[in-house]
Amino acid sequence: MGAAAVFYFSACSPVPLWTTSADGLVKLRMDPTCLQAPITVHQMFQESLEKYGSLNAMVSKKDGEWEKITFAEYYNYSRKAAKSFLKLGLERFHSVAILGFNSTEWFISAVGAVFAGGIVTGIYTTSSPEVCHYIAQDCRANIIVVENQKQLDKITQIQNCLPHLKAIVMYRGPLAEKHPNVYTMDEFMELGNEVQDGELDALIESQKPNQCCVLIYTSGTTGKPKGVMLNHDNITWTSAHASRAGDMQPAEIQQETIVSYLPLSHIAAQIYDLWTGIKWGEQVYFAEPDALKGGLVGTLKEALPTSHMGVPRVWEKIMEKIKDASSQSGFVKKKILSWAMSVSLEQNLIKLLEGSSPCCADSLVLARIRQALGFSRCEKHFCGAAPLSTEALHFFLGLNIPLYEAYGMSETTGPHCMSSPYVYRRYSCGKAVPGCKVKLMNKDDDGNGEICFWGRTVFMGYLNMEDKTREAIDEDGWLHSGDLGKMDSDGFLYVTGRIKEILITAGGENIPPVPLEDAVKRELPLVSNAMLIGDQKKFLSMLLTLKCAVDPETSEPTDSLTQEAREFCQKVGSKATQVSEVVRTRDPAVYRAIQDGIDRVNGRAAANVQRIQKWAVLQKDFSISGGEFGPTMKLKRQTVVEKYKDEIDSFYKK
Repeated sequence: MGAAAVFYFSACSPVPLWTTSADGLVKLRMDPTCLQAPITVHQMFQESLEKYGSLNAMVSKKDGEWEKITFAEYYNYSRKAAKSFLKLGLERFHSVAILGFNSTEWFISAVGAVFAGGIVTGIYTTSSPEVCHYIAQDCRANIIVVENQKQLDKITQIQNCLPHLKAIVMYRGPLAEKHPNVYTMDEFMELGNEVQDGELDALIESQKPNQCCVLIYTSGTTGKPKGVMLNHDNITWTSAHASRAGDMQPAEIQQETIVSYLPLSHIAAQIYDLWTGIKWGEQVYFAEPDALKGGLVGTLKEALPTSHMGVPRVWEKIMEKIKDASSQSGFVKKKILSWAMSVSLEQNLIKLLEGSSPCCADSLVLARIRQALGFSRCEKHFCGAAPLSTEALHFFLGLNIPLYEAYGMSETTGPHCMSSPYVYRRYSCGKAVPGCKVKLMNKDDDGNGEICFWGRTVFMGYLNMEDKTREAIDEDGWLHSGDLGKMDSDGFLYVTGRIKEILITAGGENIPPVPLEDAVKRELPLVSNAMLIGDQKKFLSMLLTLKCAVDPETSEPTDSLTQEAREFCQKVGSKATQVSEVVRTRDPAVYRAIQDGIDRVNGRAAANVQRIQKWAVLQKDFSISGGEFGPTMKLKRQTVVEKYKDEIDSFYKK
């Protein structure tokens, strides 16, 4: 590093804290408490290669058998891909866009793109051709790597409108027909054989830690997707420090095994699976593409991960499956599990009150449940990307599975605050990662303020969006999250809402929706999703969906109620087994029970304005394909408001 490092990190350096240009440089937010020298992605990989070269890095299923690739092979494949990208004409600070499910090819393409001086840009597999066009055009994609024919078809529809695009590579299945500049993965990997090592090495040597190497596009729930620019230091520093704050172990102590299944176009999965995997020598198993349709547990049982991360909805789906399986077992088994979980939860809650970490003495029945989930070796269970419900938190504590919440944004390279076995407080997302800072601005009387971030995790800026970047980063360089939170005297952070989600009633009252939504779901176990309505309205209302089975092929919610929901109906005097039955007949027993549950929630309201006056049960549960959820199962509130406008309007008709 030497003199170059002094240039762009010195106090008098002219380099700014943010930029909106792909080829821009930024000043890093160095902190005296954590002075890791800034390094590039290639330098991080080289360090790991020396320590972990012979260890397995990636494991994927090919023709029913697990195929393993070592770190030495991974590095060589990445260099080979980098040369092929150069042969295809990848330009400095232009992108390689990747549109496909998690795989060795995704990882190798990403690392190869960075080695070659490009910027890796993930695109969600659920994206429409229009969204693919917007992102590929915005990031100046020279090459697009696609998974299969389905994704290739999206790109061929738009490729004539992409002036920067030079080639397309498909990594699964044969090409249906040959087109110019469209290659299979095998063909692609051979293209760069004539490119000299010296040419690639010169490009690698020219890279600086404060230059962009990754673009993460936000889901675009509030306007066009924004390209979050992350530099080498964002990636290498966060991989090192956020993971250790979460107690992830370097392979020389214990090689961690994880399962990659969440979208790699989202920062949470990319930093956890890809970059941290390189930093600490982790063994990454790739799930099958049907992971979120029910196939994940099968991979978990074969991989036996030591650490696992899920978004709240993934954990909730696991919870619902366990409840369904339990309700269909015999009376005695059901009672034993219920008793074991209640004892475990009580003991864990007592330990937490005493200030100890959870995980009490185990029972055989709980160990068997964890084994059935593939968690028999799992020591750390993480949750992030959205708020976790109290029901899910308590349910898993009852299984002796404490869920360690992480908190951050794409703009903080993922986790800026972490919980771990040693940093844990119920309902909290932990403390700021060492070397990072959090402060609350514009606090109200209850101590709630906007959460703001400072540190080496903070992004470079939004690509080509100066106004949006200025909105996000203030004059002192603090990143504003748009989230509300509280902090206790020990530095534990509690996220209490999102400023843009706060409902401001017609009377000017500010109502955070999540606490009321969680309260309704706690009172009514048949409710899958609850969404509070009331922005600029005279009173609060709520849209409800019921828990239903999911089609394993399409992940679409079906009309059939889950076993847990059917049991609820039976308990209140209804014979309904389908959502449509309940809604069509406005089932008197079920609707009365729902009203009773909402009355109980209203009874705890601090003021009349916080009471839910009207509600409706929707015909179908929320889903990604329905548009109500984003790719990481985060609720898209504005989409729901627009989609169910008629139902909402009916609440407020005189």
